[in-house]
Amino acid sequence: CLCARELTRYRLRVLLLEKEADVCSGASKANSGIVHACLSPKPGTNKATLCLAGNRLMEGVCDELGVPFRRTGALTVALHQREERVLRALLARGESNGEIGLGIVRGQALRELEPSLAPEATAALWAPSAGIVNPMLLTIAAAENAVQNGAEVLLGAELVGVMRGSSRVQGVVTTKGEFGCRFLVNAAGCHAGEVMAMAGATAVPVKPRRGDYYVLDKMELVRHVLFPIPTPVSKGILVTPTTDGNVLLGPTSVPSGEREEPPVDGEGLQMVWEQAQRMVHSIDMKKCISVFAGVRASGPRDFVIEASTEVPGLVNLVGIESPGVTASPAIARRVAAILAEEGVDLEPNPDFDPMRKAPPRVSELSPEERAELVERDRRYGRVVCRCEDVTEGEIVDAIRAPVPARTLEALKKRTRIMAGRCQGGFDLPLVVEILARELGIEPWEVTKSGPGSEVLVGNTRSEGTGELS
Repeated sequence: CLCARELTRYRLRVLLLEKEADVCSGASKANSGIVHACLSPKPGTNKATLCLAGNRLMEGVCDELGVPFRRTGALTVALHQREERVLRALLARGESNGEIGLGIVRGQALRELEPSLAPEATAALWAPSAGIVNPMLLTIAAAENAVQNGAEVLLGAELVGVMRGSSRVQGVVTTKGEFGCRFLVNAAGCHAGEVMAMAGATAVPVKPRRGDYYVLDKMELVRHVLFPIPTPVSKGILVTPTTDGNVLLGPTSVPSGEREEPPVDGEGLQMVWEQAQRMVHSIDMKKCISVFAGVRASGPRDFVIEASTEVPGLVNLVGIESPGVTASPAIARRVAAILAEEGVDLEPNPDFDPMRKAPPRVSELSPEERAELVERDRRYGRVVCRCEDVTEGEIVDAIRAPVPARTLEALKKRTRIMAGRCQGGFDLPLVVEILARELGIEPWEVTKSGPGSEVLVGNTRSEGTGELS
C-alpha cells in the first residue's frame, strides 16, 4: 500500500490488486506494530539500510497519513550477566548501522526507565529511536491516500496468472478480469514466490512462520517495547504497549503450513506467557481479552527487492519479514527508484497531496469537540461499541471511505469495534444492522471477512406471518 501511494507522486496509472475483501488482511494485519531501531540486521544489507531509513521516515509518514505513532524507545533485556555479552554485540552492530543514542543501562537507572522489569534483569540495551505504530491503520491510510491521489484499489481480485508478450510482462489475470500493465510490483507476502513462478521467473522460496499473540486489556503495564535476548530466528517474545493502550505479548516463531490465517496454537501461547512473565512478573493473564496468530513471509536472510533479470517488467519484494513495517516507507522509495532504472518516466504529479485527514475518533475528542460533531451529525452521538466508545458516525465514515470497509473485520481494523473487553458481545448486532443498511444487503449477507464467513444464516421468522421458521 505504501508502494502504491509512493507511485502516485508521479504521472502513472496505478492499480492495487488485493485478493481479500480488504487490504491489510495478511502479514500486515497480524503484526506487532514495532518501529524497530536498527540493531539486528547485518550492516550493509537491505534489512539494515531500509530499517534505518524507514525508522527515520516513519514519523513524518504517520503525520501525513493521520496514523498514531509513538517513539517509545525499546529495551533489550538481559536476565543474566552471561546474556550481557549479547547486548554489547547488539550495541556494536547498531552503531555500525548508524543508530545513535544507544547505551547499556543497569541498576537504578534501568529501574527508573522501566519499573515493571523483573528483579532478575541485570542490564538492558536502550534504543531511543524505536517506537510503535498501528500497522493496520498505516496500511489502510496508505491505500486511502493512494486512491485520493488517483490510484485504483480492486478488492476481492485474486491473481491467477501473469500475461507475457514475447519478452516482458504485459498484464495480469485475476478473478475479476484481465488488466494490462507495463510493470508488475510483486508485494504478495507469503505468496510472493508463487507470483514469481506465475510470471515465469525462478521462485525465491518463502517459508511462512507462525506467531502467536496475547492481547491484554488497556493498562499502563510497560512504558517501552521490551525485547528478550534474540534467537537465531526471531527477536523473541516481546512485551509492548500499543498505540490504542492495550498490551501485546508475543510472537512465537515456528514454521507454518498455513500462508494466511493459521490457527492459534496452545503450546505457542503457553510459551508466550512463560517468556513474557520472565521479563515482567506482574503480567496478569486475567487481563487477556483476545489471542490471535499470524504469519510472516520468511525468505532468504535478506530482503529481496529487485527487478527480475529473467522477466522484464517484474519487480519483486520477497521475504519482507521483520523489520518490514519499519522499512516499508523506505521500501516504497526503493521501488520507485527501481522503476526509474527500468525506464519508467517518473514525471512528478502536480496534484499529489500527501495529506490524508483521519476521520474523527470520538473517544479522543474533548466534550466541546464531541458536542460540536454531534450537532453536525447526530450519528456521532449514538455509541455502538461501549468498550471502545465507537459511534455510528465513525462506522458510517469507514464504510464510505476511499477504501471502503465492507466486512466486520474491515470495520474492526479502522474503528476498533469489537476490539474491546466484550470482543463484540454487545455491539455485533448493531454493527451488522448498520453494515446491512449502508451496503443495501440483508443482515445474513454481512460477513466477517468476505464470502464464506457470513455471521448469520437467515431470518428467524417467516415473512408476513411473523411465525418462527
